[in-house]
Amino acid sequence: MKKKAIIISIKGFKLTIKEKLLLSNEHPWGIILFSRNIKSKKQIKHLTKDIRKYSKDKNFPILIDEEGINVSRLKTIINHNISANYFGHLFMSNKNICISLYKEYLNSLCKNLSNIGINVNTIPVLDVIRKNTSKIIGNRSFSNKTKVVKELGNITVNQCNNNKIISVIKHIPGHGCGTSDSHFKIPKVNLDYQKLSAIDFFPFKSNPAKLAMTAHILYKRIDHINVATFSKKIIRKIIRKKIGFKGILMSDDISMKALKYDLVTNAIKSLEAGCNLVLYCAGNIDDNLKLIKAVPFIDKFTSKKTSEIYKILR
Repeated sequence: MKKKAIIISIKGFKLTIKEKLLLSNEHPWGIILFSRNIKSKKQIKHLTKDIRKYSKDKNFPILIDEEGINVSRLKTIINHNISANYFGHLFMSNKNICISLYKEYLNSLCKNLSNIGINVNTIPVLDVIRKNTSKIIGNRSFSNKTKVVKELGNITVNQCNNNKIISVIKHIPGHGCGTSDSHFKIPKVNLDYQKLSAIDFFPFKSNPAKLAMTAHILYKRIDHINVATFSKKIIRKIIRKKIGFKGILMSDDISMKALKYDLVTNAIKSLEAGCNLVLYCAGNIDDNLKLIKAVPFIDKFTSKKTSEIYKILR
């Protein structure tokens, strides 16, 4: 089955008739769920079962942002009142205890996700905390130490894979240098490549993740016109060559205010720049339909990498 290069979203606790038809007929690559889609364990199990039924794909990627205390879509059914930053601090005081506890935590989290039918979690956040990092990142980051972020990031991906949960590293090539929230405006960064490479880009290098999410950030000294999501230069020269990311690259949400065009233009510009998938999070059915008609089918590279993901999920 050929898939479209988009991850869609829905509005409510169950699929509408139009959403069922979209899944059955249009074949998006995946779907992402939010708090608005989750009421109870019984309800979310029924929803994920329905999504796979209408997508006709038992491994259909169902994504969620379940990071911890500040970003948790499953607060009504999972209680993990903890942050990535907690483990970063623990790592600095006792590395061995930290790694042991963190793996146990990930095992538990992955088990909970699997039990309700979710198979992709958009962790880890590999953004490095800097002096003026936007509060939107905050304790979602492991640390202000690049090596701590890198090591805990690698552990996250491998441990999740061991539990048949796919990870999404974010926000590549690094959001920690941004001082504003890309949900509302474009973060502009004036650091040169050397400084960015040594700190912000470093944790993403050699990470084994199969999926990565872009940063809607303008790195002015690398590409002064385009945010990373729209930048061929950043995606091809930095993310693919310098960082060496070899998996599927997905945009951050194309309905965020950091992207200044209409949704279809945002989607097309992301794909033309080198993203393999676009992410749409607002859940409007008319926009879902408009976007899925506008984006192409996934290419051979993305199809091959999707097959690698499905092998992990089996």
